[in-house]
Amino acid sequence: MNPSSDGQLIRLAFPPLTEERRKEMVKQVKRLGEEAKIAVRNVRREGNDALKKFEKDKEITEDDLKRGEKEVQDVTDDYVALVDKVIAEKEKDLMEI
Repeated sequence: MNPSSDGQLIRLAFPPLTEERRKEMVKQVKRLGEEAKIAVRNVRREGNDALKKFEKDKEITEDDLKRGEKEVQDVTDDYVALVDKVIAEKEKDLMEI
């Protein structure tokens, strides 16, 4: 980096990314995406556990439990798909020259 100043602004000129560095960044994006999907799945597990506790305590019926688990799964699938979409977009963005 070569900083330059014109009196009011400091400009930093970054060299273009190399192919190797872009691939490293794509790997990092994929790793972070996988961590996000794991976090979403952990929330799904917590939601399902809460539903099972409610059913065990007779606060909801078995039908409500099944319906709730399906809704939790649908939301989980939506967010996992969103994470996959963001990963793909970022990978495409990083690999452009």
